[in-house]
Order: sequence, then C-alpha cells, then structure tokens
Amino acid sequence: MKIALVHDYIKEYGGAERVLEALHEIWPEAPVFTTVYLPDFLGPHKDRFKGWNIRTSFLQNIPFREKLISPFRLISPFVFKSFDFSQFDAVIVSATGAYSPNILNAKYKIHNTIHVSYCHTPPRYLYGYATARDWKKNIVFRVLGEVANHFLRLVDFKSSQNVDYFIANSHNVGARIKKFYRKDSTVIYPPVNVNSKFETRNSKQSQNTKYFLAGGRIARPKHIDLIVRACRELKVPLKVFGRSFGDAPNILVSQYPNIQFLGEVTDEKKMELMKNARAYIFAAEDEDFGITPVEAMSVGTPVIAFASGGILETIIDGKTGILYHLNDIYHLSEAIHKFEITKFDRKLIVKHAQKFSKERFKKEIKEFVENVIN
Repeated sequence: MKIALVHDYIKEYGGAERVLEALHEIWPEAPVFTTVYLPDFLGPHKDRFKGWNIRTSFLQNIPFREKLISPFRLISPFVFKSFDFSQFDAVIVSATGAYSPNILNAKYKIHNTIHVSYCHTPPRYLYGYATARDWKKNIVFRVLGEVANHFLRLVDFKSSQNVDYFIANSHNVGARIKKFYRKDSTVIYPPVNVNSKFETRNSKQSQNTKYFLAGGRIARPKHIDLIVRACRELKVPLKVFGRSFGDAPNILVSQYPNIQFLGEVTDEKKMELMKNARAYIFAAEDEDFGITPVEAMSVGTPVIAFASGGILETIIDGKTGILYHLNDIYHLSEAIHKFEITKFDRKLIVKHAQKFSKERFKKEIKEFVENVIN
C-alpha cells in the first residue's frame, strides 16, 4: 500500500503539524508533498521533520517566500496539481484551511488513487471565521479581498468535490464540511499528547500552584489579550507561552507585575507549565478543535474556556473545567471566580483526556484508510 501525505505548508508547528507528524509515524516511508518547507521558522520544533522525504513545489525557489505565505493561497489550489500522485494507492491531505489542496485530475482517477482529506476546517478566511490577520480593517484590502474570496470559494468548492473521503477533526468541523461542501464526513479527533512523561499533579502540588496559564499559537482569534486584561484586573498571576502570528495584540509586549510572557517553549516545558498551573485559560472563538486544553487536562489541570466550537466537545462544564458563554472580561472574570470555588477530581480530568490520545488517533486513521483502500 503506497501512501502519499500532503500538507499545505510547513513553517510553524501547531495542531495541524501534530496531525502530519502522527500520520508520518503511521507511514514513515510516505513522502510529504507541500508548497514550501521553512525549517528555520520552526523554533524548538525544527528537528521534528529531519530525515523526512519532503517534496516541495516550485514556490520553494521564490525569493522572500516566507513573507508570501498569504499571497500563495491564491494559486496553491493549482500548485498541488503539479505533483504526480498517480503511483500512490491513497493520498492523505492534512488540510489546515489556509490553502485548498486540489490534487486530483483525470489521470489519478484512471489509476484509482484515493483522495482522503483530514480537514481541520474549511478555510476560515473564506467563510467568515476569525483569522490571524484582520485583513478587513483596510477598505482597499477588504474590497479586493471580498472579490478574490468569491472566486476562491468557487475553487474551494470544486476542489472539495474531488475528495473521496472527508475526515473531520471534530463534529464542529464536520458541520462546516456539510454546510460549505455539501459532503458527509467521518469524525476522528486529532492526536493529543496525553501520555506525558511528567506525572499528573497531586493534591500537594495543586495547593502550591499559584499561577494561571494561557498560550499556544498566539493569534487574534485566540484572544490572549482578553485573558491578560482579565488577569491584570483580578490581580492574579498569569503565565503566557507561545509565538505570535498575524495581527497579535499589542498588549502582549506590555509589562505587568503579575503577567509573565515566556515566548515559544518546548513540549517538555509546556507540559511542566501545565502540570503546575492552577488552570489553563482558553478564550479562542470558533475553535476548530482545540488541542492545548486537552493537553492541560491530560496532566489533571482543569480548563477555563469560552464555550465555542470544538471546545464544547472536549470540556465538561463543572467536571473538567469551567465554560463561559460571552467572550468579554466580565464573563471570563466570573468564570475564574467560579473556578475558585469549584472542586475538581484530577483523576477524572486525566481519564477524560485519554479519549483524545495519539494512539487512538493512529489506530482509527490506519483502520479508516485500510478500509477505504480495500
């Protein structure tokens, strides 16, 4: 069984790249096709992709390609057609929603190549969901963008019809696939590192932890600035980890005595921070799935989260965390107060997180692909 993997671009390390990594663990001999590969931008995660058979497009040779990721999306649906997938039994696309890989043409159908799309979300910028960059704030870009998006939506829909099987990373994303592509999907939750080498926190640790934690991919839709303002007003200690993307809020460069910005950290450091935090705070809107809250729960740390998107599938209100329903300082502050008077069963939180393990993901994906090929 010959498998090819496709990923939009490799420049940052987040949930989508964790999926790609897990897919590569299942099929280590599979080549990875992508538009551009920029390891120098991967920070502490640079070595994860060493030794892989990564095949890039002609865009890899364009000067200043690292600054052209957004413009590349205008042509990327066609760029993937320059690759030859006819020798493969199946092509598995890890579609982040930044691009719309359109990999098939008639010759692949002749060779019976099966196209499986693991969809993290239909492109957020095309369908009205918040994105890392607020491209609508400039009236010129807004007008040009809306015109371009109209045609890109047509291309995106046409591309989606070439997919033989959609896999959604949550029921939330499955509903988007049905709405925008008019196709059914199978839900397989993404892989989460729930088997950390760090022990889960015990009662003694939970009494001594003093800070709240936030972070991950710091971008506009994640609303880290809201978390910072709420903790500043409540005068509670907060640590923030992660790398900024797009129009990251200016508040992140400000200095407050109770707020500590840590920058991008290794997985080991992140899990240590999570284990020793009072709670992990997550304020993202329309989150596709949300891996970091599950990582926090995997070490017994409850999550305070905005009740939106995939979070509704991972957090049990009052059991594994606290949900709030309006994303503003007042309601987040109320959620923090509610957290303070709620008792949590750390073992129950850990047990719940095990449902989203990498081992479970790999088993379900492997069985799915083998079934559709056979």
